[in-house]
Amino acid sequence: MGVSFSVKNIPEELAQRLRIRAERNHRSLQGELMAILEAAASEDLPAITGASESRGTRRVEDSLQGWRTLFPVPSRSNVSSASLIRQMRNGRYGEDWAEGGEPKGAA
Repeated sequence: MGVSFSVKNIPEELAQRLRIRAERNHRSLQGELMAILEAAASEDLPAITGASESRGTRRVEDSLQGWRTLFPVPSRSNVSSASLIRQMRNGRYGEDWAEGGEPKGAA
């Protein structure tokens, strides 16, 4: 058994346009409304429900791709945090400081 819907307070201008559309498609008003509902229900639903149209809706895959563009996967090389700190320190103070604790020319 089917379900009945009721839409109240339809503006006369909209109702007239729907009647004209139904006549143009050789359907009753009920048949035209059913065709409109079937077309709307067959569209793909957005992956994220509840998002307002003003914010727009994006598919989860699109969002992930955007994040991957902004934050690419870090390299899997064997770089340790200690070696990165050592490189920064050596670049700032020079290798002599790293070896003896004194910057070049400080004596």
